[in-house]
Amino acid sequence: MQGLVEFVLSNFIFTLINLWIMYWVLKKFLFKPTTEYMEGRKKSIADSIQEAEMKNKEADESKAQYDMKLQDIKKERSQIIDEATKRAEKRGDEIIKAAEDEAEKVIERAMTEIQREKQKSLNEMKNEISQLAIAAATKVIEKDLDEGTHHKMIQQFIDEVGETKWQN
Repeated sequence: MQGLVEFVLSNFIFTLINLWIMYWVLKKFLFKPTTEYMEGRKKSIADSIQEAEMKNKEADESKAQYDMKLQDIKKERSQIIDEATKRAEKRGDEIIKAAEDEAEKVIERAMTEIQREKQKSLNEMKNEISQLAIAAATKVIEKDLDEGTHHKMIQQFIDEVGETKWQN
């Protein structure tokens, strides 16, 4: 009986050739594509990480620009509100001033009208008093009056003038 393990040169050479063929086939069809795939995957992951970092940086820059624009908008909004408030206050002051001026004009016109009416009333009273005095004088001249009649006519004249004065 021969031993379980025997060294046979032909088997050894055949095994070496088979190993070498197997190594070459595996290298050609398995190791090379797998290595290329792994390198490609590694490169793809590195590119994705780099792209993500760039996008993250761009996002940070965009956020900074957005924050700056937001602050500018807030400043502009405040300026617009301040300007509108100032314009409204100015317009309110103008309206109040115009109303005060108009009120003064109305008061002046009313005072002028009152003065004119007062003067008109005084003139009318003077005319009536003059007419009454002329009428009384005419009556006195027409009649030869005694003292009692004369006092009676004066009293009557005063009563008529008083009534005229109170009627106006």
